[in-house]
Amino acid sequence: MTQTSDNVTWLTQEAYDQLKAELEYLSGPARVEIAAKIAAAREEGDLRENGGYHAAKEEQGKQELRVRQLTQLLEKAKIGETPADDGIVEPGMVVTIAFDGDEDDTMTFLLASREYASSDIETYSPQSPLGQGVGGKKIGEEATYELPNGKKAMVKILEAKPYAG
Repeated sequence: MTQTSDNVTWLTQEAYDQLKAELEYLSGPARVEIAAKIAAAREEGDLRENGGYHAAKEEQGKQELRVRQLTQLLEKAKIGETPADDGIVEPGMVVTIAFDGDEDDTMTFLLASREYASSDIETYSPQSPLGQGVGGKKIGEEATYELPNGKKAMVKILEAKPYAG
């Protein structure tokens, strides 16, 4: 999991290894693959009307952006420990909250860097209004955070467990 502060990104060893492996793939085999796609599309003729060529170039641009993001992230990374299972909300925890104290209106999310966003569980950054509001709170405590419209919202922490992947 990650926590970002003062230009330092804290990662568990597992998270660091995962991101480093992604960077190595994108910097090596993936670059070769996209270069081959571009070369094959270029051989098809007129580049102005060549959809395959333009799609491959766009894919290459996205891939290179991800390489730069990962490089910057890993340059500033510090290795830390997985958070303790102590019920205190911190980055790397899966948190369940109840809105306005209504335990029927709940949401569960991962408090972590957007690098961990996936379709499996919603992810909120520790720097987001919700992340800042719940950070450091214990199970049973209430937290307040600011909504985009400027109003305040209150939530109750129901559960906080370390993310297990």
